[in-house]
Amino acid sequence: MGTFTQTVMQSAEEMRRHLTEKAVEDGEFRKQLVSDPRSVIQQEFGIEVPDNINIIVHESDMTNLHLALPAGPDLDEEQLESIAAGLCCCL
Repeated sequence: MGTFTQTVMQSAEEMRRHLTEKAVEDGEFRKQLVSDPRSVIQQEFGIEVPDNINIIVHESDMTNLHLALPAGPDLDEEQLESIAAGLCCCL
């Protein structure tokens, strides 16, 4: 069985994967995700993202590739709780 941190990070990765796959398949969804990710996350997962969490959606193109790194392994209790609630910055 994995650690709590591994479980939380896996859940965040599953959410990110869902959003990415849907954005690739649905152009209107992609536009909404780019313009208002907070609302899209709430609609898709029922999660209300607190105002102190910034969500930035980057679109890669033929000349720019964006690589997002997950949070480091040294997370404090508050960060773990946020991630467990689906509020991970790595989405």
